[in-house]
Amino acid sequence: MGGEWPGQRRGKRQRLHQALIGLALYRHSSNVAHGVEVPAGARLLFTNGQVGTRPDGTTPETTAGQIEVAFERLGAVLASAKMSLADVVRFDVYFTDLVDVGTFVGIRDRVMGDHKPGATFIVVKGLARPDLKIEIEAVAAKVD
Repeated sequence: MGGEWPGQRRGKRQRLHQALIGLALYRHSSNVAHGVEVPAGARLLFTNGQVGTRPDGTTPETTAGQIEVAFERLGAVLASAKMSLADVVRFDVYFTDLVDVGTFVGIRDRVMGDHKPGATFIVVKGLARPDLKIEIEAVAAKVD
């Protein structure tokens, strides 16, 4: 998969938020901000956890496949609110295996480009179904 995700803006991205990179804090090796400031009057969208299950009910066996599908689903939820991945200000990502963090980071960095929302990665014993390897929650903000 590649190219634009559902609901992603075409052309130049409008900067909604101020990404805060703390000078006194250890610099992240990942494409995230230490904090994100949302301007007054922005609409907020809180998604539920998006997993790697396609509309037909199938779930890829690989973590990479599940991450790709989860981002597609996230793009569809954002589009339904007239938002895109460029409006995401925060991710909470749940992994069932720490080894999958690198796979997620690579795909997220490709999908998000230079957009840097905040993020927390959490390793859990399991998700809602035993075949799920990752779940992504997002908060998005947009000023109309």
